[in-house]
Amino acid sequence: MGPPPVVTGISPKEGPPGTRVIVRGEFLGIRPQDLIGLTICGCDCLLSAEWKSCNKIIARSGPCKERGDIIVTTRSGGQGTSTVQFRGYHETIGPMKESAVWVDEAPLQSFVWGRRALSPTNYQQEDPLGLSVEGNDKKFPEDELIELFGDSSGELTSEKFHPGWFLLQHHHATTLDDLKAGLAYLRRKVNSQKEGQLSFLKANVGSVMEQLDTIMLLKDQFELDTNKYGNNPTEKLETAIKESMAEANKMFDSVLARRDRADATRNALSLMQRYKFLFCMPVNIEKNIKRGNYDLVINDYARVKNLFKNTEVEVFKKVLAEVEDRIALLRITLMKNLEEMPLTLDEQKKIIRNLVNLDAEGDPAWEAIVSHASYLEKSIIACMQEHLDSDGGSGDDSNKTLKSNGFLPMNIKHLRLHPSDGISVPSRVLCTEAICDVVTEQLPDLWRLGQSYFTGQLHVAVDTEKQGPFKSLVLSSIQHAVEAIKNSCCANVEAPWLLHSLRGIRQMYASLIHLDLPSEALDIFGKFIFELRMQCLVALFKQTADNINGLHRKERWQIEYLNEDGGITRLVIKHSTPCLFEEMILEVSKVTRETVAICGPREEQLFAGPSQRAVYHNAVKQLFTSFARCLQQLAFSGSEEALEDDGQSVSQLVGSPSGYRTRSDKHHGPSWEQCLLISLSNIRYTLNVILPRARDAFRAQGYPDLSTAVGWNADWTELETLDGAVLDAYLERRSDPLVGTIEPSMYLGGLEWDSEIEPTHVRPYAQEALANLVAVHAEVRRVSPGLLKRVLSHIVETIAEELARLMFCVTGFHRTGIIQARVDIALLRNTLVGYSTPRARSFFEDALEVIPQPKNAEDLKRIETLLSKVTTSMGLQLSCFGDQPTENATLEPVDPNRTTTV
Repeated sequence: MGPPPVVTGISPKEGPPGTRVIVRGEFLGIRPQDLIGLTICGCDCLLSAEWKSCNKIIARSGPCKERGDIIVTTRSGGQGTSTVQFRGYHETIGPMKESAVWVDEAPLQSFVWGRRALSPTNYQQEDPLGLSVEGNDKKFPEDELIELFGDSSGELTSEKFHPGWFLLQHHHATTLDDLKAGLAYLRRKVNSQKEGQLSFLKANVGSVMEQLDTIMLLKDQFELDTNKYGNNPTEKLETAIKESMAEANKMFDSVLARRDRADATRNALSLMQRYKFLFCMPVNIEKNIKRGNYDLVINDYARVKNLFKNTEVEVFKKVLAEVEDRIALLRITLMKNLEEMPLTLDEQKKIIRNLVNLDAEGDPAWEAIVSHASYLEKSIIACMQEHLDSDGGSGDDSNKTLKSNGFLPMNIKHLRLHPSDGISVPSRVLCTEAICDVVTEQLPDLWRLGQSYFTGQLHVAVDTEKQGPFKSLVLSSIQHAVEAIKNSCCANVEAPWLLHSLRGIRQMYASLIHLDLPSEALDIFGKFIFELRMQCLVALFKQTADNINGLHRKERWQIEYLNEDGGITRLVIKHSTPCLFEEMILEVSKVTRETVAICGPREEQLFAGPSQRAVYHNAVKQLFTSFARCLQQLAFSGSEEALEDDGQSVSQLVGSPSGYRTRSDKHHGPSWEQCLLISLSNIRYTLNVILPRARDAFRAQGYPDLSTAVGWNADWTELETLDGAVLDAYLERRSDPLVGTIEPSMYLGGLEWDSEIEPTHVRPYAQEALANLVAVHAEVRRVSPGLLKRVLSHIVETIAEELARLMFCVTGFHRTGIIQARVDIALLRNTLVGYSTPRARSFFEDALEVIPQPKNAEDLKRIETLLSKVTTSMGLQLSCFGDQPTENATLEPVDPNRTTTV
């Protein structure tokens, strides 16, 4: 198909019916037979059209009125358009137009293709003013005439004739003097018409007599022919001819029949011997088709066409018809073979070449491309049905997926995920592998077949307009493959199998990069691989987080490091190697870097965008959040069993620190209070050491710096909150029972502060409080010395507050009671000064202020003497509170040959 015709100019631009119009433009036809349509103002003018060249056509206008387009239609370009318009009008003989002669018709013009031009008309209306309008090339706008005169008209014969319209339309540029001369001419014409018809006949008597003589001559000649030959002179001639033919046939029919029969037999034998190749052609074609010798069939067919394609012999035509029937069956067979897949690229090219040589209808190369693309999509669907339908539609691969007994990412680098290893592979992973194999095998052949088609290697007429559809086919096939892979490997698949699928997809992607595919096609795979890499990263970190959640089952409460700052278990630290938690996060970071974060050919950086960095940040945060939940579960795992002992805690604490015995006596393991202390030590070590070390390790491996992540410091409020909750739980278990023993011990035996018993020692409540504090001190120091200040300061503050309350409740003091109370309070205050907060010291001072001052110097000396005596006698207990812990002590490993078990 060529470009459509375009009309860009006409001459003249208006005229009555029959006006000779010259049409100019582009693509008006490549030859006269190519012109199949011409309309001027909606009237068909093809009959009068004369094609001159591809840029010029001459035609006569039809009975059109008003303005309209000139539309040219050609076989090669179809229906065209017009940028100019022609104005047609009907011209009639007006009252000032005289005509007394025959109108001479122009000679009919013959054209090459047998068309005849319309007869032009010489009926042209003269100007009634007798003025020339050749200088009025610029016409007055018709729209303005309509606006000025409404529905009037400028035609002389119209009932709505308006002289103003006529003058503006034809004489808007004529001078006033010329108009006056025209008016005088019009008056003379009118006056001459008043003489009547007689003067008209007198002026044209010669023409009238000539016409009358011609009519009389025609009448005489017609009457003469009728008398001589009758009304039908050809009838007798026809009868004579028929009689002559009948007599001739009677004489020569038998002789001619025998001769024709002999000639026919002789010619037939000669023809069969001479053209034996042609007559045996149908049988030979069938034999060669059955044997698959298509090249031999094509060569014989080409030879027959060259020799007999223009034959007029009926027998040859009949044989050729049989040959064509068998060739048509061969074309159908080859087309079916072309549509039946799979076929190699060479086999497809061979079939296409055979179809082209057999002059197959349509475009066999394009049909092969479409069939190949369709087969690719069907193969992908078949892979999905074969592997995914076997799961019963539930999508649950639990009975086929690899089960990990330990930390799964730790074993990834040592695990070969292949069915030959005896490992049961999930159906979704097998489906992904099958789809990748299909794409790797078939998509390159589809692309190469298309390139061969558009470069002319298939020897077919290349249709460049199909480049767009071919690109759409390739993109559609790739998109379909990507969607299928997404449906198969992106749901209910564990992290190791996702990595296995990513490796196979990357191999497929690398093989497609060498095909020189368009960037849009490669971007589809590239975007999907990027999304799959992010999914693998999230899956690996999630798998690690799930395994971290189960670390509480591996906690044996064995302190690996022990010094004055605290004891850390194997959960967060391990002798000579990273702790279990740190080992997990370092392993998953290494695996992720080696398999996911690393960029393959034509792949984007994984953490280039802020959204990807946010996903990575959340994945790392999930690891520490899981560890926080693990620590929380460990810390509060003994809460229910400890609650069973609450009923006897106070009674056991009264009088002896042996009341601290809890479930450790039953299960030969640490008590819940000791577990709380160990958990506090682990939490602080995680916050102060593991978090910064993990951040530095991630940064050293090329990951984004976590310290610059938004909300990084706020992400660990969960650990901080857990730290406070664990501390509160421990204080509740130790502080509340301890403080609860003070008041019962203070009034043990019915003693009151107004009694006259001389004090010889501190009262039992002070001894009980110090003994209980020593027990707590020993418990904390044994597990985590660094928590002494933090734990005991809270307990001391509670004791001081309780003593201040009890002293305020005393109604009266005896002299001996004053001495006793001041010795008790002073001993506790002086002993616990290293663990007293400002608020605790304030409570001690409030308690002493409530107690009255000694009445004399002897009582004051008695207080000092008694306080010195008690301090000496309780030196062993009081010395426990003399060593103050350091806040930033360095952890030192214990003896590697000994494991400390709390």
